[in-house]
Amino acid sequence: MRKHLITLLIALMTIGASAQQANGTYSFLRATNSARVAALGGLPLPIADHDIQLSTFNPAAIDSAMSNKMGLSYVDYYTDINFATLQYARTFEKVGSFAATVQYHNYGHFDETSESGVVTGEFGCSDFSVNLGWGRALTPHWNIGAAMKYAGIQYESYSAGALAFDVAGMYHTDNGWTFSLNARNIGTQLFNNINSERDPLPFSLDFGASRKLEHLPVTVMLWYDDIQHWNKFVMTPTYIEKHTNPITGEFEPESKVSQFARNLFCHVVVGGELTLGKNIVLRGAFDYGQRYAMDVPQNRTLVGFSAGLAVKIKMFEISYARSRNSIVMSPNYLTITMDLNKF
Repeated sequence: MRKHLITLLIALMTIGASAQQANGTYSFLRATNSARVAALGGLPLPIADHDIQLSTFNPAAIDSAMSNKMGLSYVDYYTDINFATLQYARTFEKVGSFAATVQYHNYGHFDETSESGVVTGEFGCSDFSVNLGWGRALTPHWNIGAAMKYAGIQYESYSAGALAFDVAGMYHTDNGWTFSLNARNIGTQLFNNINSERDPLPFSLDFGASRKLEHLPVTVMLWYDDIQHWNKFVMTPTYIEKHTNPITGEFEPESKVSQFARNLFCHVVVGGELTLGKNIVLRGAFDYGQRYAMDVPQNRTLVGFSAGLAVKIKMFEISYARSRNSIVMSPNYLTITMDLNKF
């Protein structure tokens, strides 16, 4: 098992060194559409509990117990922006388990005007992706997975398309720990009639760990995201204002040690789940990097925090989450998953 893990680590780090790192045009590929994933920080979850919500972000979580399960998600993002997702999984004995996902992002309609400002009509803007993931359990301790996705953009009469791949590995220890390493959005743009540039894909290399406590119905989780990009520390206007001497007007930055610690924690997300009985689960997470980048110190806000709950009713599970992305935006996530085998 150690040999497999070391091989995967080397492979993913090699990919991370050569892949594109910017977000830009295809940043929607990193958007969270699942209520459970959103409640727990928006990153690939290091969990293997047969939940089809996990399959899109972490293909190593795809297993035979997901077979014939379906998921439907809706995100009320902001104003008239909304997302929708459909997921379905199926297992084939000789080749492994597959999960297909279709995601659609609608950004609403806009007025089309002439150069003089006269409204001549309206146009829409949208993104979509089609994802096919594969997962397989090599041993009781080791799972691997991969996904291929096509990402499309349609803004008025302009369009673009890209092909991307995800690769993931998950390892389970005998004492209850689960570790997951994910390389996401490895690929290239296929065509683009929006501009003459080749837009990069939002590659990221993420590591996560989770453990279900022995004597409490609690699962704790920890992530370190964007391994390939160390420097997340940015001197925002808020940071500069906070560290400017009000008397002399001179900028007085933190020490190198403090900047190192702040940059380190900008990569870290912590979260957890609390199970109440058999049918209710409470979830929550905190993303320090999101809070540092988007919070306004003059206002006490919950930027960086996310929370949610799930209710199980027979063959259905209804999940809801709310994520505080900025001082003005808190998207609502709703996901319904169902086990079609129980109908």
